[in-house]
Amino acid sequence: MRIFIIKEFLQIIRDRRSLLILFGIPVVQILLFGFALKSEMKNVHLAIFDQSKDAYSQEISRKMLASGYFILDRNLANAQEMDDVFREGKVREILVFGNNFGEELEKNGNAKIQIITDASDPNTANIVYSYTQAIINDYLMEINATTIKPLMINIETQMRYNPELKSVFMFVPGIITIILMLVSTMMTSISITKEKEMGTMEVLLVSPVKPWQIIMGKVVPYVILSFISAIIILMISYFVFLMPFAGSLGLLLLETILFIVLALSLGVFISTVSKTQQVAMLLSMFALLLPTILLSGFIFPVKNMPEILIWISHLLPPKWFVIIIKNIMIKGNGFMLVWKETAILVGMTILFISLSIKKFKVRLE
Repeated sequence: MRIFIIKEFLQIIRDRRSLLILFGIPVVQILLFGFALKSEMKNVHLAIFDQSKDAYSQEISRKMLASGYFILDRNLANAQEMDDVFREGKVREILVFGNNFGEELEKNGNAKIQIITDASDPNTANIVYSYTQAIINDYLMEINATTIKPLMINIETQMRYNPELKSVFMFVPGIITIILMLVSTMMTSISITKEKEMGTMEVLLVSPVKPWQIIMGKVVPYVILSFISAIIILMISYFVFLMPFAGSLGLLLLETILFIVLALSLGVFISTVSKTQQVAMLLSMFALLLPTILLSGFIFPVKNMPEILIWISHLLPPKWFVIIIKNIMIKGNGFMLVWKETAILVGMTILFISLSIKKFKVRLE
């Protein structure tokens, strides 16, 4: 028994993949969950529409920015700018002071502040609103401690894009992204790796068929099947979960095709660096699943994570596709407001296709 135990230890130590599974994956998971699973917010972009510009409104604005939770994105000149600000997707909250805010507070002992929040992400909207409410209440306690007549500020809340704060607005875009990413990538990588295991890939590589033709022949069927799957997912989201389609359905479908092609090209690339189906599945599932869930931004805000994780998230295709889906489905934005994310996805697709073809050429030589 002692000999078998020693033998097993030596076998595990010599197998780098076993060591990676035993020690590498747990370390990566604890680091990702530890840094990503944070409910607190910081550096939330705030816009202020101050129609009063008195001492009270300016002091509240100063306290908001001094709290460390908010940074001023811009001061609005009129109410028409609010929609444009939210459509850009950077500002999460707008603080609105009515005319004569300070005068009403001194004269009547009562004034109103309006908080308008982007609730396309309901978790973030709730947290941001709670922070704002706490800061305003702290300010009221300060000024009431020095006044005889107690003052009161009424907070009026408006949740844009998701007034009922339905969680489905957050989960559906993320689930669509995860399913398309993992299924498309995994199926393609396993399909090509299977050819390599059976020996038929070598026959294809020495045939007159060019590498790009082999790749296209493998990818096209999965593009069609994945697109049908995407349509089914979108129909379930609309009819079962009542997910809105505020924007162009045609644009959404085109962006979905682009993301599917990107996921498939990533699957092809994984297959070129994998010798077995098991390795391809491991890379497709474990190397993509956790980063997609934690770093795509559909559950946890990426901006609150350490700088290195923020940079890693920029390299993940799901992050950009989640932004595109929310902008089109929930906010009703057109192509002009998602062209940057689209360009990034196109660039990633070209990169993975080029790397895959290069890998095939290397094998052909």
